[in-house]
Amino acid sequence: MNSFRARTAVAIALLASAGLLASACGSSTQNTAQGGKVTISVNGQPPQTQAFDRKVFDQDVAEFEASHPDIHIEPHEGFMDPKTFSAKLAGGQLEDVFYVYFTDPANLIARHQAADITSYLKDVPHVGDLQQQLRDVFGDGKGHTYGLPTANYSMGLLYNRTLFTRAGLNPDQPPRTWDDVRADAKKISALGNGTVGYADYSKSNQGGWHFTAWMYSEGGQVARKDGDQWKADFNNDKGRDVVSHLNQMRWADNSMGDKQLLELADVQQLMGAGQLGMYIAAPDNVPTLVNQFKGNYTDYGLASLPGGGGTLLGGEGYMLNPKATPEKIKAGLTWLQWKYLNPDRIEKKLQLYQADKQPVGLPVPPVADIWTGPVRDQQEQLKAKYATVPVANYQPYMATAATLPGHIEPPNAQQVYAALDNVMQAVLTTRDANVDQLLGAAETTVNAALAQVR
Repeated sequence: MNSFRARTAVAIALLASAGLLASACGSSTQNTAQGGKVTISVNGQPPQTQAFDRKVFDQDVAEFEASHPDIHIEPHEGFMDPKTFSAKLAGGQLEDVFYVYFTDPANLIARHQAADITSYLKDVPHVGDLQQQLRDVFGDGKGHTYGLPTANYSMGLLYNRTLFTRAGLNPDQPPRTWDDVRADAKKISALGNGTVGYADYSKSNQGGWHFTAWMYSEGGQVARKDGDQWKADFNNDKGRDVVSHLNQMRWADNSMGDKQLLELADVQQLMGAGQLGMYIAAPDNVPTLVNQFKGNYTDYGLASLPGGGGTLLGGEGYMLNPKATPEKIKAGLTWLQWKYLNPDRIEKKLQLYQADKQPVGLPVPPVADIWTGPVRDQQEQLKAKYATVPVANYQPYMATAATLPGHIEPPNAQQVYAALDNVMQAVLTTRDANVDQLLGAAETTVNAALAQVR
C-alpha cells in the first residue's frame, strides 16, 4: 500500500504529466448505460500475477453485480501505474472511478480534476464512521468532498521483541520518547555480534522521508503555508533535536552500527536476520520481513511513533472523473462503499483471508485502520477472532493510531526529501558535521522546491 518506490515513481509521473491534467477527462465518462444498466469503469484490479488478490477482486465484482443488477463494473488493472498514467490523462481514458494516493487529491481538487461528491454523500452509509483526518485528505477545506479513503497507514516504530527480551527490556513496553529509543538502542547494541540498536535511511530520498516523520513526531513540520506560499520549517530547534539524536546514537553511543547510507531493503534485511532492534516503519513492513526476508511474525512488535506529537500519514482512496454523469457518480459511490467501506462484509473478508492462510491481525488491508467508534471496535474484535498473527504485538501501535495527529507528505515531497537526504547522510557519516550549516543549506534548497508549488 505504501511502497516508497511506488509512491516515488507515481510522484515523478504526476510531475511529468502536470501540464496534461486539463485533459484528464473524456471518453470513459460518456453515458454508457445499456439495457437499463449504468456501466462504470474502475481501476484497482490487481494483476493476474497476484493470484489471491485478483481472485478476491473478481469475486467481489461478480457478487456486487449480482446484488446490484442496475450497475455493470468494467474493471481495469492497476493502481495509477506511472507507465500509463500520463497517457491516460492526455488521451481522455481516465476511469470513472480512479485510485489515488493521499498526496494526489489536493492537486487534483485545485485543478478541478475530480468530481465534487458532497451532495451525494448523504446517501452513502458509514461515511460518518471514517476517521475525520482521512476524510479531510479529500476535502478542499471549504466543506466540499471529492473522494473517499479506502486504506491508510501511519508511521510507527517497528521493533524486534526477541532482541528486547535478550537486552533485558520489556517488549510489551516499547519506547515512548526518542530518549527512550536512544537508551534502548544502547542496550540492544551491547548484545554484540553485529547487533544494531536502531537504524535509519539516508539515501534514495528515503532519509528525508524519515526525517519528515521524525519532525512530525516532535510536533513539528517540514513545510508550512505562509499566506499563499509554502516555506521550509525544519531549520529550528525541532530540526536540530532530530539531528542531535541521530548524531548521539551514531557517534556517542555507536548504537546505529558502522554501515550507513542505508535504504529500505538494507534495513529490512537487518531486521529479518534478527540483527536490528528498531526502525521507523509502517505496518506493511511486517509481512515483507516475513515473506521476503525470512522473518517471523512472533519476533516483531509495532508501537506508535515516539514523541507523541504526530506521525506521517499516508494511504489511498478513490476519486471520480469530473465529467462523470450523476448516474455514474451514484453508481461509483455505491461500488466504493460496498467493496471498501462496508462493515457488514468485514467478517466474511477475514474468513476468506484466514482460509487462504493470508496474514490477518495486522493494521493493514484487508482490515485497514480507517474507522472510528463502534465500527472500529467491531473490526478489532473480528480481527482478533480470525487472527493468524499475534495481534497483541501490535497493540501499542493500535492504541494511538486513531487519535495521534497525522500529517501527509509535504508538497513537492521528493525534492524536499532529496535535500533532507543530505542532512541525514552527513550526520551519519561525519562525526563533527556542522548541523546549522546542513540545515541552512537544506532550507535554501527546499524553499526553492516549494516556490514551484502553485
